Amino acid sequence: MSAEDMLYSQGFGTRRVCAGLIQRGSLRVQGRVVADAGQPLALDGLQFELDGEAWPYQAKAYLMLHKPEGTECSQKPSAWPSVYTLLPAPLRQRPVKGSAPGVQAVGRLDQDTTGLLLLSDDGTFIHRMSSPKRKQPKVYEVSLKHAATPALCQALLAGVQLVDERETLAAHAAELVAPQHLRLTLLQGKYHQVKRMVAAAGNRVEGLHRSQIGQLKLDEALAPGHWRWLRPADLAALDGQG
Repeated sequence: MSAEDMLYSQGFGTRRVCAGLIQRGSLRVQGRVVADAGQPLALDGLQFELDGEAWPYQAKAYLMLHKPEGTECSQKPSAWPSVYTLLPAPLRQRPVKGSAPGVQAVGRLDQDTTGLLLLSDDGTFIHRMSSPKRKQPKVYEVSLKHAATPALCQALLAGVQLVDERETLAAHAAELVAPQHLRLTLLQGKYHQVKRMVAAAGNRVEGLHRSQIGQLKLDEALAPGHWRWLRPADLAALDGQG
């Protein structure tokens, strides 16, 4: 792949913009300036610098974001800042055929919910991870208004009836961590599901944090609002191989 095409594929602007970046000497590979936009680059394991910032070449982007409170998982937020503003411009501008450019959130979290959010520009990955048929377990740390009882866990495990739902919804697992801290695992992804289920069982959610998807846990070193690339072991964990 040419240097110009490589920068374009990574979201650094139009082809003309990418060619201009190369012409002004912004691109370095192995410490050397790449001066020719048509210079072929070996993509396997490619690490490059653009204006002094290091980037790994990624054919597809797979990201973990620690979503902070007060953000919306929308490109066009209604009342709160978008989670996409937490990402650098190249990840928001990566060209994607047949859809909106840039990485997209794999599912959504409410504006007041924090924790593990996946993003990607791989449509197949997004569909696979979002499909209800997959029944991917998601673990939530739930802060409750009132002290929980074993009866609350039993009700959530047995299933509760929600308004506008034909069938009762049950938690896959429910663990009482502390008097007002419940760890809940769900296999579905209904609208406001945790809050509605807890309310139907006689309590109220005061805080909600997603700590795990499948076998992939939120990186403890990742501060709210920060992101990192998913590693091969992370992707394996999402497929139940971790």
